[in-house]
Amino acid sequence: MTTPDHPSPASQPPVPAGNDRIYRSPLGLAGGALLLLVVLWLGFDALFKGHGRTPWLALAGLILVVPLIVAFTLRPAVFANEERLRVRNPFRVISLPWGEVAGLRSGYTNEVLAKSGGKYQLWAIPVSLRARKKAARRQQRTAADAARGGTPGGRGGGLAPSGLGLGGFALRGPDTGPARADTDKVMDDLRDLLDQHGTAEPAQGETGVRWAYEVMAPAAAGAVLLAILLATG
Repeated sequence: MTTPDHPSPASQPPVPAGNDRIYRSPLGLAGGALLLLVVLWLGFDALFKGHGRTPWLALAGLILVVPLIVAFTLRPAVFANEERLRVRNPFRVISLPWGEVAGLRSGYTNEVLAKSGGKYQLWAIPVSLRARKKAARRQQRTAADAARGGTPGGRGGGLAPSGLGLGGFALRGPDTGPARADTDKVMDDLRDLLDQHGTAEPAQGETGVRWAYEVMAPAAAGAVLLAILLATG
């Protein structure tokens, strides 16, 4: 999915986190929290009430599964400011100065393309084909109302980045522009940032990629422990 990683530009001064626009998936957060609760409940029940090898198998399963649930549901986020785009995916954190961003592409997934040839998926901004179809139908109704002399724009309201470091999206006022799916509006916001700051001096630098060993190490340890227990059982 990506090309070889580049070293992080350590010489660049950090950007205050309060300046970031933060994008996360509310459904991903809710689903991850619920799944984590169920796994912990079942795992601890087997750990403390199981007999024989069951507690050890439950422990190994928890060490393997819990980091993966966190990685794929609670961890993904996209941080954007005037200097760079930072993408926190399940197993990596990618920092791209706007000057290194070649474009943002939306298809069946949302992706950022680097000038170095890298392609990185935006896990925190999932594509909803259903939401796109609803937006297209809403746009058709708006066009039909306008043709009949009604009030264009239809229903207002939408989602916008929180910008407060809390994650997710916040409600915003009526939208008189073309009907768009919420994640497509987020991609439009990121493209606006790229257009505004792509050539600015502070937004130049190299792409930096850091692997999330804090997620990978415990998951690998749990997988090894579970394999040993199953092999020796």
